[in-house]
This record gives sequence, structure tokens and C-alpha cells, in this order.
Amino acid sequence: MATVTIKNVSKAFGDNVVLKEFNETFQDGEFVTLLGPSGCGKTTMLRIIAGFEKPTSGEVYIDDQLVSGGKTFVPPEKRSIGMVFQSYAVWPHMNVFDNVAYPLTIKKTPRATIKEQVDKVLEIVHLSQYAQRLPNQLSGGQQQRVALARALVAAPKLLLLDEPLSNLDAKLRESMRFEIKEIQKKLGITVVYVTHDQTEAMAMSDRIFLINRGVVQQCGTPEQIYNEPANQFVADFLGKVDFFKGEAANGRIVFPGMGGQSIAYDGPRTGKVEVAIRPESIYFAPDGELQGTLEAQYYLGDVDDCRVRVGDTLVRVIANGYEYKGLKEGQPVRMHVRSFMVFEDNGLLEQMLRIQT
Repeated sequence: MATVTIKNVSKAFGDNVVLKEFNETFQDGEFVTLLGPSGCGKTTMLRIIAGFEKPTSGEVYIDDQLVSGGKTFVPPEKRSIGMVFQSYAVWPHMNVFDNVAYPLTIKKTPRATIKEQVDKVLEIVHLSQYAQRLPNQLSGGQQQRVALARALVAAPKLLLLDEPLSNLDAKLRESMRFEIKEIQKKLGITVVYVTHDQTEAMAMSDRIFLINRGVVQQCGTPEQIYNEPANQFVADFLGKVDFFKGEAANGRIVFPGMGGQSIAYDGPRTGKVEVAIRPESIYFAPDGELQGTLEAQYYLGDVDDCRVRVGDTLVRVIANGYEYKGLKEGQPVRMHVRSFMVFEDNGLLEQMLRIQT
């Protein structure tokens, strides 16, 4: 398999700098996700690793080999990579077997070897029974697995995936997430995955690199980034969160927008703060610190997505779905806050505090 080392890589198109000084090593066998909004630079970084783009500055190594940097440039076909794109890009006139065999066929691999390797990879992606079918006889998820098998058949060191699930419906996306992760674990292959979908990133990644405007905002495990965001952008992008302006003093944080209601606080901050609360961190309780009126509720089966009016502020609460029948719009409710994050008023995270109430 492969490690990928990226040293001070920047990329500009004219005056537009889309990637700024990316530095990192992706470890052998690691599943890394480049996550961020459209236009943030994540696909550009993937294309630089693949060899479809040259960095403006910096170097890229696959294992110990310099593949991009200075006067050195190794073309994509010589980097021992497999790549899966957003579009399935399967040949419509070829059956599944021939589509998957194509990378080996153009290398003039012996027929017996082609059959052995194609049969093996079709079994891995659960398509053995569809080997003779044409792409128009397959579902979207099956076509995406054909593209994945074709990327894997030549046993690449590194697998690159560029938003491969975005054309699938929600149910298929969910199942394919787990299939791709299981294949990666089974083969022990290094994967660099690009997506703007936070759920995909959380479910599949060993590490996430969250990028905004060409700059890595934070890297870490899904748990680290979700529970210990480096700044408000990270907290807002990964998961659901609401921000409230407050005043910290005397062991409480008072919220002017909530009519002066407050929650307990035993941290070191005093004065103005920005408090981030995830809606799943709030729960209804008869003795709750905050009180308001249930203004709206949306039954989603497993959860009840509620909006509670507290003073002049709407507070979002994601409650257990079983609570739905016990709640009615317009009724008074009280709430406890399990945990929250405290930011400086200028938006930069100084310290995250998790308060159990």
C-alpha cells in the first residue's frame, strides 16, 4: 500500500489561490477524507495527488517517490493509483466483466491473469453474478461498484474517490458508505476521499481534513472534530449547532436574547462569550434551567425535531422520537443543556468546555 506526503502544497489559477500550504502525511492503510463546502480546494488537492493538476508550489510524495514538485512530474498512469469519479464513467457498450478488465486489457495482461483478477475483485464488490450484464441493466449503486472494481483491479497502492456517491439516492448512499469502508478495511488500501457530505465523512474516515477557502481549518478523527472544533466554522459545518450570545459571570452564562435566562457555568471565562449548543445536547426536563414555549415540532420517526421559543430566541431541540406524542405545540416546556462550547466573542475558539448539568 502507500503513504502520501504533502509538503507545502499551494495551487493558484491565475490570481485565484485555491489551496494554501497544505502539509500532511496520509498513513499507509488510512482512510482520509477531504471535507468542505463547494470551491474550498478539496478536489484540487485530490487532482494534485492523482497527477491531473500540478501544484503551483510544494511537493507530493507517494511512499518515498517524488511525484510532483520542482521539475519532477510523474503522470497519473505511472503513480499506481486507482480513481473513482462522481460520474460512473462506465463504458455503455461493454459488459461488467469487460469494464472492470479494461485497465488490465490496455496493459496487455495475459487473459488468464485478467480473468483471475477480475473474478476476484467482482466478488469483493458483490457483482460476480452480474459479470455479463451491460451497464444499462444495472442500478446506480451497481454501476458505482463497477467503477470501484475497475479502480481496484490493477491492485493500486492508493485509491482516490471524488464525491463517488453524490449521484445516488439517500438509501443507496448510506449502504455504499459501509460497503466502501468494508472493502477498504478488507484490502488494507490507503484511501483519499473527497466529499461535501459531513455524514459520509463521519461514517467512513479515520481522519477528516476540513477545508475552507483553501486552508485546512482542522484535521483529526471524526470524534475530535465534532467534540473539539478548532473554530466556529468547524463547529457549524460538522453537525447541527446553534450559536447564542451570552455574558459569563458568577458561575452562570446569561443570555440577553432569552430574556435574561441562564445556565450554570464553572469555566474561567468572564464577560461576553459566544455559546455553541448542539440540539441533541438539549433535553426536556421538568426541572430544566431554561423555560420556553414549544413553537413547532417535526416528527422524523427516530427523533422529534423541535423549535422552542425562549424570550426572543428560537432554540432547536432534537428529542427522542418517543416523546412526540407527549408534546404539543404551544405548551410550556423546560430544558436542560447537557453540554456546550464556549467561544470568544470574536469567533476564535479559546477554550472548549463541556458542562454536565
